[in-house]
Amino acid sequence: MIYGWGLRRTETSKLDVVDFGRNPQARQFGRYGTLNVRYGKAKKGQPPRRRNVLSVMDWAVEAVADYVENVRPRFGFPDHPALWITERGGRLQPGSINDRFEAYRDALGLTKELTPHSLRHSYVTHLTEDGVDRRFIQQQVGHECDSSLAIYTHVSDDFMNTFLHKALAPAFAGA
Repeated sequence: MIYGWGLRRTETSKLDVVDFGRNPQARQFGRYGTLNVRYGKAKKGQPPRRRNVLSVMDWAVEAVADYVENVRPRFGFPDHPALWITERGGRLQPGSINDRFEAYRDALGLTKELTPHSLRHSYVTHLTEDGVDRRFIQQQVGHECDSSLAIYTHVSDDFMNTFLHKALAPAFAGA
């Protein structure tokens, strides 16, 4: 969820099954075409900000659909509203997301700098490298200003060189 929709840990933990909806412009995603984030990061003294996030990665939709339809029912709490539930029927907490992520990261021998939030940064970077409009990305991740989005983007050297080549190609076409 964090990478597939560019969410924060808290946003992920507070999702309910009913937060997914259809997007008539992306029928291939079925009931997982949009995600209603009800508990986005709040401004100081304000309530949580809501936003709708459009599904853009088919593999992420497939993974969530598989979880909702095949894995989640095995927990035995069909009436619990939370998307992510624990084996005791509680809502998954942000700290648990960190703990599980760190356990997997360490077991795989990955660098300690890799955190759940870095997956959010990767979401922004990969959409940027795929040529997705900056304003769309900004709305997806719930940033008001493009400048705050800029610190999330860590494009590769290959991307930078390709982009530079495309920008300069018209100037050198006649040479």
